Formats: sequence, structure tokens, C-alpha cells
Amino acid sequence: MPTERLTFTGHGGAELAARLDLPEGPHLATALFAHCFTCSKDIPAARRISARLAGAGIAVLRFDFTGLGHSEGEFENTTFTSNVDDLLLAAAALEARDMAPALLIGHSLGGAAVLRAARQLPSVRAVVTIGAPFDPGHVTHNFSGALDTITADGAAEVTLGGRAIRIGRDFVEDVSAAALAPDIAKLGRALLVMHAPRDKVVGIDNAAEIFRAAKHPKSFVTLGEADHLITRPGDAEYAAEVIAAWSARYLDLRPPAPPPGAPEGIVRVSEADPNGFLQDINSGPRHHAVADEPLAYGGTDRGMSPYGFLSAGLGACTSMTIRMYARRKEWPLTHVRVDVCHDKVHAQDAGGASPEKIDRFLRTVFIEGDLDADQRARLLEIADRCPVHRTLEATSQIVTRAG
Repeated sequence: MPTERLTFTGHGGAELAARLDLPEGPHLATALFAHCFTCSKDIPAARRISARLAGAGIAVLRFDFTGLGHSEGEFENTTFTSNVDDLLLAAAALEARDMAPALLIGHSLGGAAVLRAARQLPSVRAVVTIGAPFDPGHVTHNFSGALDTITADGAAEVTLGGRAIRIGRDFVEDVSAAALAPDIAKLGRALLVMHAPRDKVVGIDNAAEIFRAAKHPKSFVTLGEADHLITRPGDAEYAAEVIAAWSARYLDLRPPAPPPGAPEGIVRVSEADPNGFLQDINSGPRHHAVADEPLAYGGTDRGMSPYGFLSAGLGACTSMTIRMYARRKEWPLTHVRVDVCHDKVHAQDAGGASPEKIDRFLRTVFIEGDLDADQRARLLEIADRCPVHRTLEATSQIVTRAG
């Protein structure tokens, strides 16, 4: 996934740091991601969601609000309204590149910000909130013990997420006065509300209020056991998959026509987790899967292994070839199932002379239907004619048996 670092000018004149995650294939749409309160553009959930959307052809801009992450400025001098202004300026920076955002994604307070900003962005057709508060003033619960000091002194240092940050009086007053109900009711865009039932930072009742205030089309998806920051990779992967699938219904993701002489399709494999082995696999613009290694081999077991995909290709091709032959012959085949097991065996065990090991695929074919013995035997012979079989048997041994 190509990533471009860039900056743009925020509401107060400070330079804000951003990352633009770009598809390796055709650019079909653009999304703008707003991170959670006092977080940054680089939290794991933001990275994973951006990577998945880029794999689906959607470029994603994620940036640090004023005074946070790598952006300039003082967070103490910001407000909820200034956060929304930063979001609008990020959208303007994208529009200047002819990449006006069609999708807004907001996490926590960033979700409240995208709900406020969406109506001011004509290019936006869909909005996603993740763990967002219905009342933006909800964030003051995180530092309620310092509210009196902030009111009296104009600002105070509080500890959030293990780090100290200064909160200003203007922020408290502005976020406490913000009311999202009118913005949600008049959103005029498709809305996806995502929330974890056991979110201890922003309760699930906030999702209910947002959903109740919104007009159709609207959708709600639970994030199960996820925490507020979506820190577990599996939860972030699930959220990313849902967003990618849901947004395709509202964004024009049709790919441009390929140039003359272009191959029918490309399978692109991109590293999804540099700390493990998880891989994003995209076959053209419409098909996605993930590959991984088992826990015993240092992976996270969130997808099939590479040999699993190889076995799947053999099994699928075998089943399709048998079905195609039976259909042409008009034989009463009702169902085909193929079990494939892969292993390494010594070539001598397979009848060869070399002491080296070779790949061995044990393929068991189950055939159902009112077929006689000759027809069943013929279908097993046809299994050996599948194209993937012929490709593999040049250097592998494939043993077929009836199930």
C-alpha cells in the first residue's frame, strides 16, 4: 500500500500532518478519517481500516488534529468547532488534488466531528461512526476531576491514555454546548453506526441515540467484544471489512476500463501486519481474502495459510471440472465435495528415484447423485483433467480417491 506524507494548513494557521494511503490499483473513491479524542492518525485501528479500504480501491486521508501527533499548534487552544474546521480543511486539501472525499469515517469524538461536518461537504455520500458519542460533551467525563480547575484557571493539565495533555476552558465550553441531533436528522447521507456493546468509554446508548436521530438509509453493526480504541487486530480487521463492504453500496466503485492488452485480472498480495504474517489478497477490484500463518508458526491464524490457498485452488478446480463434465453429459450429479490434504513426502515414497522431498496432495472426491458405477468412475477420471491439477502435477504428486 503506497503511503504519501503531506501537510495542510489547519484552522489556526498551523501545519497539520497527514498520511494519504493510496490503492496499488485503480483509485475508485476517497475517504477521510477523523481519529478519536487526543489520539493520532497512527493508532492501530486507523492504520488497519485505511489499509483495508486502500485494498478495495479507496484512498484514505488520516491526519492529526491541531496540537496532536505530528501536527503543529497547541491543543489547549482548540475546540470541538475547530476540530470540525480542521476536518473541512482536510477535505479541501483533498479536493485540491481532485480527490474530494465521498466517505467520512470518524472514531469516538472524531465520529461526532464527521456528523457535524458531513452536511458541509457536497462530495460526501456516506458516513461511518465508530464508538462515537451522541453528546460530544461526553468527553469531559474523561477529565471531570479537573473541570473546576479548567474553569477557574482557563486550562489544566490532565492525564489521558497515560500521557499528560492540557485542556482549555474554550474546549470544555464548546464541546459541552455542541448538539448533534439536528446535524444527524438532516445528514442526508447513508450512515453506518458501529459500536461495541461493552465500550466502557462511550456507552452503547450513544449509538442508539445516533441511530434513532438518523433518517434512512442507516445501518448499525455491533463490534462485539471490542474495546473503545479497537486495539485487537481482529476487531480492527472486522470493522475494516464491514466498512469496505457497506460503503460499496453507496459509492461508485466501478473500476475504469482496462487499457488494451491488459490481462484479465491480477492477484495482488499486500502485507497487512508488518509485525506478523497477515496478508491482504485482492483479486481484481471485487474479491478480497486474507492469508496468515497458524499461531504455532508465529502468525495470528486470521486466514488460510499459503498452502491452504493452494489446496483450495486444487479442490475448487476439481469440483468445477467434474460439474462441467456432468452438466455436458446431462448426468444426474446432485453434489460434489472435494477434501484436499497437503504434505511433503520423499520422492522415493511416491515412486521416484530422487531422495528429495516433493509436495503430495491427497484429494478425496465425494460424488452424490443417481449415478451408476461407470459414471462415478468416469467422473473420478475427469478430476485428473482439471487445469490446476495439470499445473501442480509437474512437480507434485496428486493422489485421488473416492469418498
